[in-house]
Amino acid sequence: MTEEVLVTSEDRGSVSILTMTYRPYNLLGPKLINAIIEQIEKAQRAASRAIVIKSGLRHFSAGADLNIFSDRIAQGNGGSASEGRKMSGIEFLKFMETLPIPVVASVHGVCLGGGLELALACDYIVAAKSAKLGSVEATLGLNPLMGGVQRQVQRIGALRAKEMSMLARRYDASTLESWGLINLAVPDDALERVTLTVAEELAQGPTLAHAATKQLAYIAANEGVVAADEAMAKIQAPIWTSDDLKIGLESFKKNGPGLAKFVGR
Repeated sequence: MTEEVLVTSEDRGSVSILTMTYRPYNLLGPKLINAIIEQIEKAQRAASRAIVIKSGLRHFSAGADLNIFSDRIAQGNGGSASEGRKMSGIEFLKFMETLPIPVVASVHGVCLGGGLELALACDYIVAAKSAKLGSVEATLGLNPLMGGVQRQVQRIGALRAKEMSMLARRYDASTLESWGLINLAVPDDALERVTLTVAEELAQGPTLAHAATKQLAYIAANEGVVAADEAMAKIQAPIWTSDDLKIGLESFKKNGPGLAKFVGR
């Protein structure tokens, strides 16, 4: 029997496009998480400079794989990883957030529960205007298990975060753009084009500087500005010997700002 392919990968220049194809609804659990990690690590080995995560099915992700919950109920908590699981859900989100490559989520259809948590772990979220997004775990007697509440609080404040997780509503993309939870809500027929444009812009940037920005943002969001200030010199150190800095400075001297062609190292 042919093994089911859960995530496919396509390279367009320096951008790796990862497409989730875990039928029927890209339910997030150990199988899909491990498949995403494998493709991301493949993109890293190929020196990709930006990654897109999208769905090849009707929906981005309808939530968590419910098959994992029976084991968690038996254990009495949600903190234990299933056998064969490469990372816990929280470890997976940290892996995404600290990855030294920009990641863009391209959302259509429904993006609920664990699917929304996956999107929130990306650096940039583009969603089709017809998309419906939400933390709906309360309908199962749960709350977001992988850190969705915390990440919503960071972006939109405690009041809205509690609204999303306690009322378990589905929100349109334009509303969540206005709240600041996602970056862009775009017409459905523009989703692929806009996503790729953003990813290519990130891929053409100074990759080491982007990695430093991600790391500092992660520290600032989780430990505070003082901790980020204290870590800044060490995090920025690789930039000073990078080819991209040399290219950027030389281009500025010759042509002015915004015309440097970075090489990603």
